[in-house]
Amino acid sequence: MEPYLAGKFGNPSALYSLGRESRTSIETARGKVASLIGANPEEVYFTSGGSESDNMALWGVLLANEGRGNHIVTTTVEHHAVLETARFLAEHGYAATFVEVDSNGVVDPEDIRKAIRPETVLVSVMHANNEVGTIEPVKEVASVCREAGVYLHTDAVQTVGNMPVDVDDLGIDLLSVSAHKLYGPKGIGAVYVRKGTRLARFIHGGEQERGMRAGTENIAGIVGLGAAAEVASAEMDEKVPRMTALRDRLIEGITGSIEGVRLNGHPEKRLPNNVHLRISYIEGEAICLQLDTAGIFASTGSACSSEALEPSHVLVAMGVDPREAQGSVRFSLGRSTTEEEIDYCIETLPPIVARLRSMSPLAR
Repeated sequence: MEPYLAGKFGNPSALYSLGRESRTSIETARGKVASLIGANPEEVYFTSGGSESDNMALWGVLLANEGRGNHIVTTTVEHHAVLETARFLAEHGYAATFVEVDSNGVVDPEDIRKAIRPETVLVSVMHANNEVGTIEPVKEVASVCREAGVYLHTDAVQTVGNMPVDVDDLGIDLLSVSAHKLYGPKGIGAVYVRKGTRLARFIHGGEQERGMRAGTENIAGIVGLGAAAEVASAEMDEKVPRMTALRDRLIEGITGSIEGVRLNGHPEKRLPNNVHLRISYIEGEAICLQLDTAGIFASTGSACSSEALEPSHVLVAMGVDPREAQGSVRFSLGRSTTEEEIDYCIETLPPIVARLRSMSPLAR
């Protein structure tokens, strides 16, 4: 033993004890994450975040099932972690089909059925959209996948911790989680893999995560994710109805006081904490800057790329005119959001819109 370790821990058995405590902490956190999504602990694997979880699901299934086929089906409104992975796979010997959605951003399960081919091994449909908040019919898509004998993955980064998620009720085979979306630390996530799902290891090296994901465990991050999952589970029954009421209050208040405002995404089947609006004749970036000055934090909802000024791929897929997409603003509600804050936003936004419209040539 190195002298500084001997001095720090006193004797070699202290190192063994420390390692055993770390393993216990990891498995305790695994159980908490599993409990939040209705899974068994041995079906949960820790990753560095939602993007790695998505990559692990897509790559892992295709590599492990090369004898069955080489085709993946997904939608045009997925997170870039799924879209870009599918495109990359399509450029390197695999095949990918991107299914369109309707004007609310909802995919039709029958369109998924039509896209499945004999060589299809995986379908990936997100649980709820990260921009417009639309909740997808994952349960119905799962039924289609079972009939076709293909695996179903869902990116549930936006829903886990923000609304009830049960893997058995949904009927999915793989699911992605990111800690920071449920008030956990950044840089840690998890992927659920239903027992019996054929999945190849994604990162090669050591035998961490039961040989499925090599690399030294981020123990602090894992414990943080476990704690966040525990809190989310305890708060769920109170949080969802409260957030839904605040969301609807904000939507009704803004659309009722400002003309030319439309809600992006499904009017009812949407995340309880998401309000995504497009406001005619002005740019969302200008609105966000004015709101920031007033102490209200909103985003353009990825309505455009800061470099290319391209409209959101989600809004374009929904059929929104690219010019209208520029006027999109997203409000994300949190566990500390109050009615007073919602009312303040409803009161503050109309004069901001009126002022910006008065300077916009499009509004004349």
